[in-house]
Amino acid sequence: MPFSEGTPRTGDRRLSVNPFYGPANPLGDMAEAPPTHRLPDQPIAPTTAHQLVRDELMLDGNARLNLATFVTTWMEPEAGLLMAECRDKNMIDKDEYPRTAELERRCVAMLADLWNAPDPASAVGCSTTGSSEACMLAGMALKRRWAQRNADRYPGARPNLVMGVNVQVCWEKFCNFWEVEARLVPMEGERFHLDPQAAAELCDENTIGVVGILGSTFDGSYEPIADLCAALDGLRERTGLDVPVHVDGASGAMVAPFLDEDLVWDFRLPRVASINTSGHKYGLVYPGVGWALWRDAEALPEELVFRVNYLGGDMPTFALNFSRPGAQVVAQYYTFLRLGRDGYRAVQQAARDVATGLAGRVEALGDFRLLTRGDELPVFAFTTAPEVTAYDVFDVSRRLREHGWLVPAYTFPKNREDLSVLRVVCRNGFSADLADLLAQDLERLLPDLRRQPRPLTEDKGAATGFHH
Repeated sequence: MPFSEGTPRTGDRRLSVNPFYGPANPLGDMAEAPPTHRLPDQPIAPTTAHQLVRDELMLDGNARLNLATFVTTWMEPEAGLLMAECRDKNMIDKDEYPRTAELERRCVAMLADLWNAPDPASAVGCSTTGSSEACMLAGMALKRRWAQRNADRYPGARPNLVMGVNVQVCWEKFCNFWEVEARLVPMEGERFHLDPQAAAELCDENTIGVVGILGSTFDGSYEPIADLCAALDGLRERTGLDVPVHVDGASGAMVAPFLDEDLVWDFRLPRVASINTSGHKYGLVYPGVGWALWRDAEALPEELVFRVNYLGGDMPTFALNFSRPGAQVVAQYYTFLRLGRDGYRAVQQAARDVATGLAGRVEALGDFRLLTRGDELPVFAFTTAPEVTAYDVFDVSRRLREHGWLVPAYTFPKNREDLSVLRVVCRNGFSADLADLLAQDLERLLPDLRRQPRPLTEDKGAATGFHH
């Protein structure tokens, strides 16, 4: 949710009410048209309020055509109905809604099994409002474990966290909020994510952990988690430093188990202490739900766990948020139940097929160079070819928006700020037919773009709403 800096004063500006929106006496509602930036004095009919809000929301973009977001934009009607039936349930009231709490517990167990926890029954985890909260929880656990091991030096010593410069902004927030030094591995050349050896070299006695990203938001590539763990194993042999790994699997943790079963990245690696994912990304649930899991109780300090007794059982909770809806957790369980492993495999394979097929068509146009091809996350990034000088990626993004497509253009971080790219996220609901329409629209735009005297975007920082 964007931080609001307030709304400028607009005097007595009021919403315009169509006479047909009102009830029996439409003129009454017209005379009492509500203001836009302060609470109205009197109530209005629910049908009028509904229509006013609905009219304004028509100006939003079409979520299905938003190729910037990783977040789910389509679910089955049955899932939507279940969510509507559970919208009044508060997830924190586990004694009041014990069956909803039980569905959360089952989801944690299913994920522990999916991610190869040594003993799924003993794995600890919880739902969150999304991956950002899950990452905060994982970071807090890493810091607390480090503080316990270094009780003789902390709080005098300042802890640090090692990660690639490509991490999602939530990790920068964690380091800021919890006073942890962020040590970032820069991009180099055509390597757009963390280098395992460089990460190990940044570690010292104050390192609480290393974050590996299974699916970078910049280009959709997987970071080499197994190689990272091997580099840290070597560090332990040389120095005695034993640094745990957290895997930020916001997207990839719900893709790799189904499509890349031979890829070792999860709890099969003893150094992996915790994993998070977004249920509302490739977990295929509407926002917002995330999941945080630890390989066992030892990985999550007991003093951070709050325990709720319900139906004579023990339900551990560990979250920053308190009240939040149970509907998304119910929808996650529905989706797990509905699809199973084979269903998830089919959905994610379809998304990857769309991504790789569309990437191939973009490359075939000749004006673009692919950075990734959608063969890890169903996501690919591309930039203009070296010989293209008439336009840039920001021009392409702006022109595609005229056709309803939201395709973000952005500049890479420090060390590769010379590189600006477009990125396409292929999700469930973005079909091969829609991808074909996008490819056709892009091809139709090229003649106009090639005739430009130069790139037309002056302020690249403001050219797109996507910056990460």
